[in-house]
Amino acid sequence: MTPGSTLGGRFWRLIAATFLGFLGFGTVLPALAPHIRHDLGGSDRMVGFVLGTFSVIALCSRPFVGRLADHKGRKRAFLTGLGSCTLAGVAYILPWGVGGIFLGRALQGFGEACLYTGAAAWAVEVVGVHRSARALGYVSSGIWGGIASGPLIGQLLGSFQHAAIFQIVAALAAFALLSQVPEDYKPSAHARSGGWIRRSLIPAGLTVGFVNVHYPVITGFLILYLARNGNAGSAAFSTYAALVLASRFFLGGLPDRIHPRITFYSGIACMAVGLAILATGPALAGAVTGAALLGFGFSFPWASVATTVLRRTPDGEHGSAVSVLAAFYDLFVGMSSFSAGLLSARFGYASAFVMAILALGAAALAGRYVFAGIGTQTVHLEAEAVGAVAAGED
Repeated sequence: MTPGSTLGGRFWRLIAATFLGFLGFGTVLPALAPHIRHDLGGSDRMVGFVLGTFSVIALCSRPFVGRLADHKGRKRAFLTGLGSCTLAGVAYILPWGVGGIFLGRALQGFGEACLYTGAAAWAVEVVGVHRSARALGYVSSGIWGGIASGPLIGQLLGSFQHAAIFQIVAALAAFALLSQVPEDYKPSAHARSGGWIRRSLIPAGLTVGFVNVHYPVITGFLILYLARNGNAGSAAFSTYAALVLASRFFLGGLPDRIHPRITFYSGIACMAVGLAILATGPALAGAVTGAALLGFGFSFPWASVATTVLRRTPDGEHGSAVSVLAAFYDLFVGMSSFSAGLLSARFGYASAFVMAILALGAAALAGRYVFAGIGTQTVHLEAEAVGAVAAGED
C-alpha cells in the first residue's frame, strides 16, 4: 500500500493545517534569541527564560487541553491552538518589548499544546483506531516538516518582525482550511468526567519520556561535540532530522501491521546503537551513520506506544490520553535538558550521550508494562476485522 492511500481529502487537510501551524513555529524560533539580545537588549539569561516559558506553559496546559478535546471536540481544540498561535504572532510585533515576547511565547506554548492534541486525536478519529499508528506518523511528519522548513523561510524573510507576520498568516491560513473540515466526533456522547490521568497511562508516559531524553542531547550538544571534526555535527543533525521525517512518513504505519512491541524494541535498539556510535565522537562517516540509525529508530517508539494506548482507551478519552503522553514528553525533555548541561559541564559531552543510552534502557523496562497482555494474533485479527468493516463502509 502506498503512503497515504485511502485516507481521503479530509485527513490530508488536517495534515496540511498541522504543517502550516508548525511552519509558523519554525519560522519564528531561529530569530527569537538574536531579536532579544540585539534588538531588545536582553541578556543571555533573559533568552533562557523566554525560551523556557514555552515549555512551562505547554506542560501546564496539557490537562485543560485534553479535556477540551474530549468534552468540546477535537476541532475546537485544534482551532483554539491556531487562534492562540495567531495571537502569539501579534504579541511578537507589538511595541511591548520583552514583555510582548514573553506573552507571545506563553500563547505559543498553549497553542502548541492545543495543536498537537487536537491534530493527533482528530486524525485518529478520521481514519479509525485500527490505523492510529499510520495517522500519528503523518501528523508527526506534518510537525517535523513545518519545524524543519520554517527556519529556511525565516532566513529568507530577514527579520524577526517579518517572521512573526508570517506566523500570523500561516496560522490564519490553517484556521481557514480547518474551518471547512467537518467533524464526526460527538463529545456529549463520549466524554467522561473524572481525573485527568489514569494510572494505567503512567507506564506509557514514562516510556515516552525516557525515549525522548536523547532529544535535547542531540539538539543542544551534537554539533558542539563534533565541532572538532569540521561539519560532522551539522551533517549528522541534518541526517537525523531527515531520517525521522522520511521514516515517519513512509513507515509510520508499521505498528498497525505488525505487533507494536516489535517496532518499539526494534526502534530503541537502533537508537541505542546510533547513540553509542555518536558517543565516541566519530568523524563524518561515523557521525552520519550513527545519526541515521538514531533518526530511523526514533521514528517508531512514539507510534508504537500511542497506538497501543489508544486501542485500549475509549473514544471519548483519546484527547486526554494524547495530552498525558505529551505532558511526559515535555517533562522529560525539560529535565534532561538541564541534566545534559550539568553532565557535559562536569564530565564532557560524551556523558550526555551515555545518559541518553541509559534512558533507553529505562524505556525498555517501562515498555514491558505498556505492551503486557497484547497478543500478536489478537492485534492482527482486530486490525483486519475493523479494516474490513471500514472498507465496506467506504
